[in-house]
Amino acid sequence: MAKLSVFNFASLNGYYKGLNGDISWHRHGGEEAEFSAESLKANNVLLFGRVTYEMMAGFWPTPMALEKAPLEAESINAAEKIVFSNTLQTVSWNNTRVVKSNLIDEIKKLKQTLAHDMTILGSGSILTQCANAGLIDEYQIMLDPVVLGDGGVMFKGLKQKLALQLISVKTFKSGTVLLSYKPMER
Repeated sequence: MAKLSVFNFASLNGYYKGLNGDISWHRHGGEEAEFSAESLKANNVLLFGRVTYEMMAGFWPTPMALEKAPLEAESINAAEKIVFSNTLQTVSWNNTRVVKSNLIDEIKKLKQTLAHDMTILGSGSILTQCANAGLIDEYQIMLDPVVLGDGGVMFKGLKQKLALQLISVKTFKSGTVLLSYKPMER
């Protein structure tokens, strides 16, 4: 059975994006880029909501991305990608398809049928819906040493307490810390 993980970065006050979707505050230096590129080698299917997809598709297939982060760009561009959206009609980023059916039912089906694991990137609404349904097997949160004035809360709309068990910690020279958790039994 395929596993579903989440990879997000967050500020110390719990925002995964700043005002107007700004993510420029994330300290993504060489060490973090190397970690991301290595993580992408797992060939996980990448899952997005429409907003995150449009942001990612606007950057990763560009010459700028290939110049600034060639290993990450190569891996993410080659990865299979699924966008959950009721409004998006077409996609132009290679290896991407749109799913308009019920998110929870589709994730359950994908967990049963996919050969590769899946990773949600960003996508706060998708993250919260899957967390509410108990579908997430691992949470990887890259915590940046920054406090934002305002932004998007990562688990907005969570309907119950989500008890997590810490399974690993990785500290980067930038002061960013990667915290990996698995859900505790409900």
